[in-house]
Amino acid sequence: MNDVIISLFASAGYDRAAQGVAGAGRRLAADCGAQLHAVIIGAPDAAMKAAVAAVADAVTIADIGDYQTEICLSALTQICKTLAPQAVLLSNDFYSQELAPRLAHRLGGSAVADGLALNLVEGKVRVNRSVYGGKAMATIELQRSPAVVWLRARAFDPAPLRPEATTAIQPATLDLPTRVSTTIIERKVEAGDEARLEDAKVIVSGGRGLGSPEPFNELQKLANILGAQMAASRAACDAGWVPPSWQVGQTGKKVAPGLYLAVAIHGASQHLAGISDAKNIAAINIDKDAPIFKQCRFGIVEDYRKVVPLLIARLNALKK
Repeated sequence: MNDVIISLFASAGYDRAAQGVAGAGRRLAADCGAQLHAVIIGAPDAAMKAAVAAVADAVTIADIGDYQTEICLSALTQICKTLAPQAVLLSNDFYSQELAPRLAHRLGGSAVADGLALNLVEGKVRVNRSVYGGKAMATIELQRSPAVVWLRARAFDPAPLRPEATTAIQPATLDLPTRVSTTIIERKVEAGDEARLEDAKVIVSGGRGLGSPEPFNELQKLANILGAQMAASRAACDAGWVPPSWQVGQTGKKVAPGLYLAVAIHGASQHLAGISDAKNIAAINIDKDAPIFKQCRFGIVEDYRKVVPLLIARLNALKK
């Protein structure tokens, strides 16, 4: 049976999302009776090489320099055509979302987004994914091979280590295009040293009900005490109150923390889709009929301005 390929980006390192892709790939490869072949895009450091080699049967490095869509797509297409995989799995990042459907088209395969579970049935890859804003689950069978799937962050456990195995790491031999139809004019690195929101264990999130950007300063105090990361609804991000990188939801980041505290977030279906994998959801909202209360484990119907200061004071007292 053909290999299962996982595509990882050197710039992200072997982070929690990459570990989940490797875990999904290892289990699917076992179902196929195939090998797990990792393709690293970029120039990985020694730590990433060692980490990926410890879980994959083979590793290919495609050092194409800085990410450029058409060059990366060409590199992945050439590698996949050589290996003829059963499936190609990608992580939940903007690069992968951009590449997956185009890669599937070039390989004559099928693509699906936001996979939550994978299995092999009668030689066909089936993918479970949420639909209707997280209100239902669909099972999609990909009829054409290879199956190209990008996976939901933190939806899969990491792959087991193979410390006893010797995994070959080899550079890819590529014939890359010298002319492309798009040009990168500028790259901006967002300031801040926070970890990826998708990897956060605790998240404090604010919504349009806060009324202005200033209350986010109070939420930040609460987040600091909890050791949490900050997030926001699309409405708060669109209003310019907080950076776009904080957005959680169907068109933002999909998170799976142990605790998601939603403050003044009404709970539109698009936002609920982004937090459907959270282990515990707690909400503070003045509207007792807010949809967020149907999804949360703990809820307080009250003005956040009365509750948040009390939470901060109580948590500070407990810490002392």
